[in-house]
Amino acid sequence: MSSTGPEVAYEWCPARSAPSGTGSAPPLVLLHAFPLDRRMWAEVRARLGVLDLILVDLPGFGDSPSAEGPPSLDTYADAVADVLDRTGHRRAILAGVSMGGYVIMSFARRHRERLAGAALVDTKADADTEEAAANRERIATAVTGDAGTRALAPMIDTLLGATTRSSRPEVVAWVREALAAAPPAGVAWAQRAMACRPDSIPTLRGLDVPTVVLVGEEDTLSPPQTAREMAAVLPDAVLGVVPRGGHLSPLECPEAVADALLGLVLRVRVA
Repeated sequence: MSSTGPEVAYEWCPARSAPSGTGSAPPLVLLHAFPLDRRMWAEVRARLGVLDLILVDLPGFGDSPSAEGPPSLDTYADAVADVLDRTGHRRAILAGVSMGGYVIMSFARRHRERLAGAALVDTKADADTEEAAANRERIATAVTGDAGTRALAPMIDTLLGATTRSSRPEVVAWVREALAAAPPAGVAWAQRAMACRPDSIPTLRGLDVPTVVLVGEEDTLSPPQTAREMAAVLPDAVLGVVPRGGHLSPLECPEAVADALLGLVLRVRVA
């Protein structure tokens, strides 16, 4: 096994005990949303001690060094492949939220033989419109200028669902602090990488591994209809709508997301 991806920070969390049917399943790799890091999975991780888990900080976020070269999600995908090399795993199940979902689609194009299953969480497959790409460039320019990460503060209203914003102040506070602490260089590079990503619908049509498409019912960035359209083109997909969840459903509704991921691992094991 070999990869040319950049070295990144990760946590390898072997299962404490495995329930019947999961013992020989590949590890589950958890990929975070923009502009967060692997800590966003803490509550889900706590509920999945029966699985082998790998939590990754994508380049430029958390404890990982900044990405180099022209911005491209392929760099992130190669970094994930490198983590599999470093942990001695040929294949893995990948679960990604928002930007993490984009990384899975890139991984499927570049390392298809290493993908045993996928969880596409609060994400979408279509490329950016010209307007969306221009907005990403505006943010990239702002965070590396005088505004800094203050430019990310308004994201709180779209990242979290209405239920979370009204009833879970601890989650709101955590995300607000994470936005303020996001590394400007990593944010700018990621925005430019996402802006040039291709349409991934053809990738999904050919992705014949067990897949779950999860979406918060209150997600306005990648709404339930978008998730339904993704699930419809995938050959082996289960669609799950997370009640009271927004765009960061693993943070907002960790129990429901953990249950869905465990179900995916069992499907991979059976397959």
